[in-house]
Amino acid sequence: MRAADIGEALGIPANQASFHLRQLAKYCLIEPAPEAARDKRDRVWRTIQERGFQLDVKDIAAEPGGKAALTVFQKNKAAWAHRLVDEVFSFKQRKDSFSAIVDQTMKLTKDEAAEFMGEVDEVLKSWADKTRGRSPDRRTYVFYSMVQPYPEEGKDA
Repeated sequence: MRAADIGEALGIPANQASFHLRQLAKYCLIEPAPEAARDKRDRVWRTIQERGFQLDVKDIAAEPGGKAALTVFQKNKAAWAHRLVDEVFSFKQRKDSFSAIVDQTMKLTKDEAAEFMGEVDEVLKSWADKTRGRSPDRRTYVFYSMVQPYPEEGKDA
């Protein structure tokens, strides 16, 4: 999308959208898409990864301004996670929808955890490809996952 298009969709000035797009690019979440531009002055952006994204917070924190960016990102993600959990417990879902919460622990090495998430990502990509396109019978579902060492109370991780 173009900054002007994003600004219009969000109800903010294009220059403000442009600033935020440059910040996202700085942290390698988006990149220019010159092939989608109308001319040489037109700046179009795309996500680095086709579906969703994974980020290494340590890499971002090491960049200038990275810790501040992570603070904003963390607050946003925490609010989103709370909303998702609140929504599933509100029992307001339509009768033709499905909701579930999975809280599963496993004993993994760091490499196994990365391999596991790679396999989960492949399943998600497969389903996204299989269900691409509009259908009146489909609604958008969110799959929110997190893999991390189990939080240990009273200990520094």
